[in-house]
Amino acid sequence: MKTTSTPAHVHLETFGCQMNEYDSELVRSLMKQDGFVFTEDRERADVILMNTCAIRENAHNKVYLHLSELKKLKRQRPLVVGVLGCMAQNLKEELTDIQPLVDVLAGPDAYRQLPMLIRTAMRSQEEGLDQKGLAVDLSEYETYHDVEPDRNDGVNAWIAVMRGCDNFCSFCVVPYTRGRERSRDPQGIIQEAHRIAAQGFKQITLLGQNVNSYRFDDWDFARLITAVADVPGILRVRFTSPHPKDFPLPLLEAVASHPTICKQIHLPLQSGSDRILGSMNRTYTNREYRALVDRILTLRSDIVLSTDIICGFCGESDADFEETYRLVEEIRFHSAFIFKYSERKNTIAARKYSDDVTATVKTERVTRLFDLQRNISCERNREYLKTTVPVLVEGDAKRSAAQGMGKSDGNITVIWDKSAVSSKPGDMVSLAIYDTSSTTLYGESPQLS
Repeated sequence: MKTTSTPAHVHLETFGCQMNEYDSELVRSLMKQDGFVFTEDRERADVILMNTCAIRENAHNKVYLHLSELKKLKRQRPLVVGVLGCMAQNLKEELTDIQPLVDVLAGPDAYRQLPMLIRTAMRSQEEGLDQKGLAVDLSEYETYHDVEPDRNDGVNAWIAVMRGCDNFCSFCVVPYTRGRERSRDPQGIIQEAHRIAAQGFKQITLLGQNVNSYRFDDWDFARLITAVADVPGILRVRFTSPHPKDFPLPLLEAVASHPTICKQIHLPLQSGSDRILGSMNRTYTNREYRALVDRILTLRSDIVLSTDIICGFCGESDADFEETYRLVEEIRFHSAFIFKYSERKNTIAARKYSDDVTATVKTERVTRLFDLQRNISCERNREYLKTTVPVLVEGDAKRSAAQGMGKSDGNITVIWDKSAVSSKPGDMVSLAIYDTSSTTLYGESPQLS
């Protein structure tokens, strides 16, 4: 262990959503300002931090697996272990009682306290004490508006325009782990967008738990996203994640008409059953959701729609599931994230309902929906055959460095042979689509097609 007077090496691992990725950028910035040094090598680290997600059971399991791996490492040498983010906020008693190797817990509103908490934990270990560092209070005001994120090089940059959530969907823990909604000053967001452009990023993704409920004085989200899209040097602007209840016409018109705002909307459905939507407290019906989709596609028919769906929520019958299945058949999303319901501690559903759909039934329903959506995605992607698609280059394809990878305006992955198409990350290239799969478009230079 380094002494408290010399720089400590920190290894930071991030689990979960885009907001967690952005929060890790804030953590790096705050800790570097306080003299900490970051390392990708876990074996060299004096401090290992895990920035965690509490939304999905899979994210929980990954964190607990990593904690079990750290037990052996901590027996071999001095090591401070910290859990940050939503799990720290939601499971603070469990993480301190059941996982005694955790030295520091910091919720999403407590990152400014991290340097002090870690130095206290290091000093405690040097003195042979077992003093935990806990900071898990939620804030009504914290937006980290004055912290410039420490971003890794790349094409896309995140900007969190707001924090927290006021929706209280019964299955969701976010209001309890990230607090109530509060929006950042739009001028600070626009200044951050200008810095991002100056640093060479070509795409900005605006983040919030319910991003389109952004409000600051007379600014709404339509005005904000348009201002960000007008920043010189930025080629594309995306946003996630919205709620179907907050799609006023000015926002839809901005998406449909502004050349820099991507023609893609992620529109979480969760269920097609009015009864289940009511139990989930989603505040819209099957008919209202369908009407919103019709309104979007009437404004612009080529907007790419994706969604989230939960299978096996409390009390979901076969008939409820069939309503979801039929709605997916009718809307024909380009893609969908499909999950089994997993009960989250402290949510309304955990207190009010019984998790009474068996694991077997949940798996069967997920499989049926996945197979349906895969076929729809294949058909939707085939619509791009023999068309030319503008692609923002991100880098090498995962499977081969001989191939390039980027995204279409609709956020569909595109792959091509680098020997035939000269490009570098951040370039915008036009590719003729000659083949497709359920998840990918395959392109070549238009001159070759």
